[in-house]
Amino acid sequence: MRDGYLRADPRDAAAVLRTVLKARDLSGSFEKPRYIAFNENLCAHSRSNIVGCHRCLDLCPTGAIAPNGDHVAIDAQICAGCGQCAAACPTGAAGYALPPADALLRKLRLLLATFLDAGGVQPVLLFHDADHGRPLIEALARYGDGLPANVLPVEVNEITQLGLETLAGAFAYGATAVRFALRAKPRHDVSGLNKTIAFGQEIVTGLGFDGPRIASIETDDPDVLGQTLRAIDVVRTAGKLATFVAVGKKREVIQLALRELHAVAPAPVDVIALPEGAPFGKVDVNVEGCTLCLSCVSACPTGALSDDPERPMLRFTEAACVQCGLCRATCPEKVITLVPQIDFRAATASSHVVKQEDPFLCVRCGTPFGVKSTVERVAAKLEGKHWMYKDSKHRLDLVKMCADCRVQVTAEENFDPFGAPQRPRLRTTEDYLRARREESDS
Repeated sequence: MRDGYLRADPRDAAAVLRTVLKARDLSGSFEKPRYIAFNENLCAHSRSNIVGCHRCLDLCPTGAIAPNGDHVAIDAQICAGCGQCAAACPTGAAGYALPPADALLRKLRLLLATFLDAGGVQPVLLFHDADHGRPLIEALARYGDGLPANVLPVEVNEITQLGLETLAGAFAYGATAVRFALRAKPRHDVSGLNKTIAFGQEIVTGLGFDGPRIASIETDDPDVLGQTLRAIDVVRTAGKLATFVAVGKKREVIQLALRELHAVAPAPVDVIALPEGAPFGKVDVNVEGCTLCLSCVSACPTGALSDDPERPMLRFTEAACVQCGLCRATCPEKVITLVPQIDFRAATASSHVVKQEDPFLCVRCGTPFGVKSTVERVAAKLEGKHWMYKDSKHRLDLVKMCADCRVQVTAEENFDPFGAPQRPRLRTTEDYLRARREESDS
């Protein structure tokens, strides 16, 4: 239920009456919290009416997010604060504000460091909310055996607000497992959290953390919660624990947390393949089909794809790629494929050349322009096939000239670009009917 609203089952008359009486007694003003801090300049939703990233639109359970030009708009009055948009946003345009990602990581750093310094072993982080998780933990403490000694409860506003930066930071700081306490029947769709768990599990497994380290516990029974936590297998932690302090925006924080996790992992590898929809990856370009039109460069919102002002060239910087898909959707030749993965070398690697060609030299002044293969291909297709180039052989040279020379030569020749021969008259329905009548008369 959204803050500022009251809800009752309309089939239960008594519940409706209690809700009405409760609303009658409310007085004063209500200031709705702004759960999401949104920076539209970082949004990779669309460019030139071509849709790229739509993760937040797919996940929002209340319809608070809507397209708004090249970015999306979030209605703070409708937003229920689930945080799935912030957890899924690959650029950091949407960030959770209660608390921000860097503040939560600093809290985890202090919590785990204090526990381990006091002699604690095999710490397990249990993320829970106040409405569901806290009553379960309190009931388990009052009527049961309480939480296991190595389980550290961490209360957050919403479980679904947690993203990859939280998981990477938790394991880098020394946690052996992470669990999320969810309702047996969630109040809203938690597919965003399930994707985060899947991405996180792929990463920690690829780095040598054996076993199911990340999972959710969906129950309303405190005894089931306690039994599930006690059944977690004892597994090894990272050999050397990270001590970094998370500072900065969400994208910076998650990249820092992943680098630190890689540095302390039991079996670090350079590249880990991730499921589709991950916020990290590279683009594969079929260089044979690429014409270096550079449409992808103009569409890329993060600068992962770039060109060279001096020569026809396409460059790619993997650290900046957020897998929004705008380059793939914009490419007219359809030669771009997204490859979700995390390459831990990308943070320190420079951009690499995907494709480059020689520029075409103007046949009149020698100025470089365009792509050599493209100009030659266009000239070959036009030669002897278009009315503008049939009569004069040297007129085909216009295609091989730079813009300035093309204008000069056209003006000198007094060429009329509208002097095309008369086109055949279009046949209409009347023509076909007339022909049929003539055939029937004959």
